Amino acid sequence: MARKTILTAAITGNLMTPEISPNLPVTPVQIAQHALDAAAAGAAIVHLHVRDPITSKGSMRLDLYEELVGLIRAKNTDVLINLTTGEGGRFVPSDDDPKIAATGSTLCAPEKRVAHVQALRPDICTLDFNTMWSGQASVINSPRNLEIMAQKIYAAGVQPEIEIFDSGDLHMVKDFIARSIIKTPLMVQMVLGVRFGAVATPATMAYLVNQLPKGTEWAAFGIGRASFPMLSQAWLLGGHVRVGMEDTAYIRKGQHCVSNAELVAKAARMIDDLGGHLASPDEAREILKLKE
Repeated sequence: MARKTILTAAITGNLMTPEISPNLPVTPVQIAQHALDAAAAGAAIVHLHVRDPITSKGSMRLDLYEELVGLIRAKNTDVLINLTTGEGGRFVPSDDDPKIAATGSTLCAPEKRVAHVQALRPDICTLDFNTMWSGQASVINSPRNLEIMAQKIYAAGVQPEIEIFDSGDLHMVKDFIARSIIKTPLMVQMVLGVRFGAVATPATMAYLVNQLPKGTEWAAFGIGRASFPMLSQAWLLGGHVRVGMEDTAYIRKGQHCVSNAELVAKAARMIDDLGGHLASPDEAREILKLKE
């Protein structure tokens, strides 16, 4: 049987804004509907953040996650749910005293960053290994904090999706494996095209893929205009794929996407045109060894 490709829909993220993407879902009801529609269009996994319904900014509120997951599961018990733990890792240094946090900082204890995962026990959650600049903020994922988060994720019976943004992140992942903090086989997501991170090119992706531990199930995606080119490249190199309004505001040059389902439908057509086959949620569970 030809290999199946897992498609993840990244529904809303925490950095995309309604000003950039006018159809961006913000409330739990909106995010849930986008997730359900993306699943109907072919996504086996929905990757979820929540946002403050008033400010539209990324949030860590458990009640919002509870509402969101409940709305999805009320109508779809098959699609795999992947919750972020990326919130709570940003530090903006003050101009006058750089060691003091400025407005926009979210850096917090690792226990808080995984509290919703422990409470809701999704199929998957992300575990970001990047420490890098993102705009005016420094994203900080210290080895100590990642170790604490990993321990709590595994204790909750959740599969971590390891997110890497550059080659150094992968070196740290291998150190965690050597110290038995991270379990193999891995589930890895490569993020390409973030400013000051790995550039979104075929050569970069090929290099990272060649450095992965044997047996890793991996996916990769590009940011913005690199979204669909990197989707094709990931498939060609034997990986899984991701698309969504967290990563891009456009369905094609100059045209805003109206929904995550529209992006997923285009991705599904591309995989089909390349000769591939999308995995169902049950097939994705089999590939990722999530079946009990």
